[in-house]
Amino acid sequence: MLAIRLPADIEKRLDQLAKRTGRTKTWYAREAILNHLEDLEDEYLALKELRAIREGRSKTYTLEEVERSLGLDNHLLRGGKKEPRQNGRTDRTASNGVHARAGRQSRKST
Repeated sequence: MLAIRLPADIEKRLDQLAKRTGRTKTWYAREAILNHLEDLEDEYLALKELRAIREGRSKTYTLEEVERSLGLDNHLLRGGKKEPRQNGRTDRTASNGVHARAGRQSRKST
């Protein structure tokens, strides 16, 4: 069971909406909470992580660092050009959009 106090103007709007639609005020309050709860949880977690970063308890990474760690640092190659990778190997991308790497081919996502 949950009881909430609302400002008078919000209570009036909620009451009018309920009367116009034939739904209860409780139904609308429940829907609002269910639809917004995940956003509130995300906001709380983001603020918690921001505090951890500012206090030096959590590390951040640049996009380039993440791409490099996942082997995606050459993902923008076009037209079959060869470009050296960090480890000295080369990657090739054919003009048909097929990416050949380490002896196997996979379709590039665009």
